[in-house]
Amino acid sequence: MRILVVRGGWPGHEPAACTELFIARLRAHGLTADIAETLDAYDDQDRLAAAGLIVQCWTGGRLTEQQERNLVGRVRAGAGFAGWHGGIVATAYESPDYQFMVGGRFVCHPGGFVDYDVKIVAEHPVVHGIDDFSVHTEQYFCHTDPTLEVLATTTFTGDHGAPETAGAVVPVVWLRRFGAGRVFVSTLGHSPADLTVPEVATITERGLLWAAGR
Repeated sequence: MRILVVRGGWPGHEPAACTELFIARLRAHGLTADIAETLDAYDDQDRLAAAGLIVQCWTGGRLTEQQERNLVGRVRAGAGFAGWHGGIVATAYESPDYQFMVGGRFVCHPGGFVDYDVKIVAEHPVVHGIDDFSVHTEQYFCHTDPTLEVLATTTFTGDHGAPETAGAVVPVVWLRRFGAGRVFVSTLGHSPADLTVPEVATITERGLLWAAGR
């Protein structure tokens, strides 16, 4: 299977370094990588059609109407779509069909880098054998679709100048069936250091493979 890796956008999320961590893992499963460093990849219908999985790591991007139509249509037709952190939920805010497909969008991360707990809340191969764990990174507060298959959550305390969030349980990892396609999203992964936390690395690798139908 060919995977299309679309990476770029805000450099603070280190899109090249982060995606390289998982390109190597996916190649070990027999997948081949086609790497695009421009959103123009979504204008290429043949390139999209050849991809069984699209991995996006592009924070702050803007899709043209045609790019959105091509991408959403390819996923609905059966391609997987997957990503983490801002590269998938803090981008294409002006594209409602993209937002609907992904199932969530980043709103804020009170306090910046903070300590918080991630709770596993489902039985699924993506999180099998993984216990609740703690991280020190951005705690993403997202608005999410109520129909998602949520695998992990975090609970906000209302600290860090955001008392409105107190007690809010927000998805951290979710899956979504979209037409014939599969969508995997994790809000963890600000940097390579976050993505090499053992639990995060395992969940992300498994989520990418799940989106690929593996």
